[in-house]
Amino acid sequence: MPKAAKFPFPIRKTASSRSVEARKSQPLFSKPAIHSDRLPDPGLTPPVLDPDAPQHLPSLIKYILQNTFDDVPDRSAGMGSERISEILRFRDGLPPIVSLAHVFALSQSATQTEREMARLVAAGTVRKIVIPGRGKSGGLVGEGLVLVDDWIARVKGAAGLTHETGEKYIALLHAKRGEFSTTTSSFTTDEVRELVTHGFLTSPTSLSSSSQPSSLLAPKSAASSLATAGSTFTTGTLAAIGGSNAITASGGSGSTLLASARPSNNISYNTMTFSLPNTGAYLKLQTTARAHLHFLLRQISPAHREASNDLLREKWNGNTIAPGDAAANAKKARGESSAVLPGRTKRWREFWGTRYEWVLAEAVGSGGVECFDTGAVGLGVRAR
Repeated sequence: MPKAAKFPFPIRKTASSRSVEARKSQPLFSKPAIHSDRLPDPGLTPPVLDPDAPQHLPSLIKYILQNTFDDVPDRSAGMGSERISEILRFRDGLPPIVSLAHVFALSQSATQTEREMARLVAAGTVRKIVIPGRGKSGGLVGEGLVLVDDWIARVKGAAGLTHETGEKYIALLHAKRGEFSTTTSSFTTDEVRELVTHGFLTSPTSLSSSSQPSSLLAPKSAASSLATAGSTFTTGTLAAIGGSNAITASGGSGSTLLASARPSNNISYNTMTFSLPNTGAYLKLQTTARAHLHFLLRQISPAHREASNDLLREKWNGNTIAPGDAAANAKKARGESSAVLPGRTKRWREFWGTRYEWVLAEAVGSGGVECFDTGAVGLGVRAR
């Protein structure tokens, strides 16, 4: 047999052959990097979430309200004037409520905060408000705190509310300092209807007939709501059997049930609950933001649902470009950066520019996540 020809020099591979081999060695779809290793947890005491937060309760409430959102960037935000106007209107319309969980998350002494809260509620400086609903992450939304001055300012600034009705309502706030509900015997039927329309009074049965506001999470079907009511609500309550409209939702006539229903604590029909307008919008922002924080933890570490605080903040902010960062903007113009403008991120599209620190405190206070000192990469955040 003839021998194979020997070449005096090695055959040089062409560029096309190298590119073919490179493509064969690479996967078709690149997967995002997943952190499979656990963060070190030596058991050190975690630092305070916000060391700059004041501990005087009225000052702490104002501090939380002022640090809920980031300022809208002046330029290079990726948002038009109409969207910026929409964001500002949404923020102005939110009620001045601070969740009790958020207050305890930032307070350095829960006992001292409890004592000060009881004293200020009795003095008429702070009011407690019942927030109807449950968080999507499993934690109760529970109660909130409102400065009485902010509450009165909302009443006086309500468009369409008559001066006489507003003054009678403010007098009732001062008379019922530590109470959630009040009788409406001092109001006429038109005044009660006016206060309910503006969102300053609500029926107490609405707090127990559903676990979430209708704007947040509507039940998939009447059958599903009836099936889950017994395991969700307290035994013996009207909500445990599907609420006051259970028969109507199932397709039957519920007039008899509604006529015979009476709250368990003998509340009369002219009893209403103090409330603030747009509480549902606040509740939706709170629950969806906490749910998204849990989603980011699962995305970063599916096995352990934990991440460093810096990495979690970067994910929440959406890897944005600061408007004044000339180097980052130059890299983006050359196509060397994967960062996006703030207006294109989920934080601004769905959460109206909510700060990461605000969401983290809400999640920690509600018990959905916990913080720990890694001793190596700073603060760590872990879902419970």
